[in-house]
Amino acid sequence: MPRAIVDRVAAQFRIAVRRVRNWAAPNLRVFVATRQPQVWALAILIGLGVAVAAIGFRLGIAAVQWTWLGTFDEFVATAAAKVPWYIILLAPAVGGLIVGVMLETLMPNKRPEGVADVIEARAIRTRRLGLKTGLTSAVISMVSIGAGASSGREGPVVHLGAVLATAVARLFSLPAAANRTLLAAGVAAAVSASFNAPIAGVLFAHEVILGHYALSALVPIIIASVLATVVSRLYFGDYPAFFVPEYQITSYWEVPAFALLGITCAVVAIAFQFALIGTDWFARNIRVRLLLRPVIGGLMVGAIALVFPQVLGVGYETTDGALRQRLDLDLLLMLIVAKTAATAITLASRFGGGIFSPSLYLGAMTGGAFGIIAASAFPDLSSSAGLYAILGMGAVAAAVLGAPVSTIVIVFELTGGYAMTLALLLTVSISVGLTQAVHGRSYFHWQLESRGLFLQGGAHQRIGRQLKVMDVMRHLGEGETQAAFDTEGDEPCLTPEDTLESALRLFDDTGKSTIAVVDENDMAKIVGFAHQVDILRRFTEELIEADVEEHR
Repeated sequence: MPRAIVDRVAAQFRIAVRRVRNWAAPNLRVFVATRQPQVWALAILIGLGVAVAAIGFRLGIAAVQWTWLGTFDEFVATAAAKVPWYIILLAPAVGGLIVGVMLETLMPNKRPEGVADVIEARAIRTRRLGLKTGLTSAVISMVSIGAGASSGREGPVVHLGAVLATAVARLFSLPAAANRTLLAAGVAAAVSASFNAPIAGVLFAHEVILGHYALSALVPIIIASVLATVVSRLYFGDYPAFFVPEYQITSYWEVPAFALLGITCAVVAIAFQFALIGTDWFARNIRVRLLLRPVIGGLMVGAIALVFPQVLGVGYETTDGALRQRLDLDLLLMLIVAKTAATAITLASRFGGGIFSPSLYLGAMTGGAFGIIAASAFPDLSSSAGLYAILGMGAVAAAVLGAPVSTIVIVFELTGGYAMTLALLLTVSISVGLTQAVHGRSYFHWQLESRGLFLQGGAHQRIGRQLKVMDVMRHLGEGETQAAFDTEGDEPCLTPEDTLESALRLFDDTGKSTIAVVDENDMAKIVGFAHQVDILRRFTEELIEADVEEHR
């Protein structure tokens, strides 16, 4: 080969290498600067650790349950039929006494923590999930559910996964975005290990916790979810949570029925949320010692269980019965009311536990009842009641959780059935849409808004309400003196606890560029000054950071 050709090829090769290097080098620098290699490695540790914790949590529930039912399995209603009535009545109350003691002595905020606290920790940098508090909250939930309280185990496991992920991330000085990604990885691992549903775990972490889908977060979240699923399957086996027959849609003429089921599920989801909110408000306005709240609530749940033992605990046995068409219409309808009341009382009494399993339960009862009625009205066109129960599970749970995409996938992975895709999409979308029209928020966001945290208005509203004047004010001694302002006259002023949103409104109303910040306990004492340019700069920086994290 002539020398000239060799030189030309070599030159072109060097140019190509240079172009590849110039293209890839900046991206690799960002990859390393954002500590992604460490995040990926930590996701492995988090996935494995959270899976072990999830297994331990389920075993803990079973151990508490054994003390009064004599069984470790999930057939709670069947086991309850074999014990004396007074044990059913008193077991939740005894568990409530233990919970009350733990709340009074060990929990700083006097309540068990859950999914809403995880969302809050993701949204607010200063909100930390403490390891000690998180582990204590997990024990409270184990005692609560094991003693028969009507709540779900998935919410506490999600919180536990987030707590463990936060503890791991805290050992390293990672960027804020990386910490949030690992938090979501812990949540994904928890959902995957609990449900044997790795895809749903990934989607739930993005949809509910992060609130966005970002490629930079996808890999570590998937790593944690996959490894947690592997560990869970090695221990429990590769089985879906519910074993259901192969249901098929009988006719596309059923589409109107699917839409009507969506409306029906929306009514149940709306009523369920109102029950949760109403009983919580009622409990807050009654002066009862915290120690006694779970005891009283436990007695009430036990009284309901004397008639309907199916409301005890997680309720997977009864949910499975609806999916297998083993419950008659009257029982299905009564259990909707009984489970709603028992769960509302449980959570208002400050037992530990979540709302995911109760939502699936209510959806299965609703769908099963709807299917029986539809079959009696149109016997030649209607699919089985079991298929409608599956659709109801997804519709009610998605509406209550505010997570339609991940809930649809969870239902698929829980039941192993994908044949009803069109029906599930239609039913879920109608249920979620109508519930949002009435409530405007999921149950988790209602919990957050009751604490003064509003996240649904977008990043700008969250930042404006989250950050305080104290975060951006200039203290005295930085070139300004108190004598420059007259706080006893008509001069506007702020306090350190005012939000950036209220500060910006005051700047806009007064036309000033600098406003005094006064002690909220002594309005004549100036502690610093707020400058409009400082607030706008901080506000813009936070918006840019949020936008970059969501789209990177």
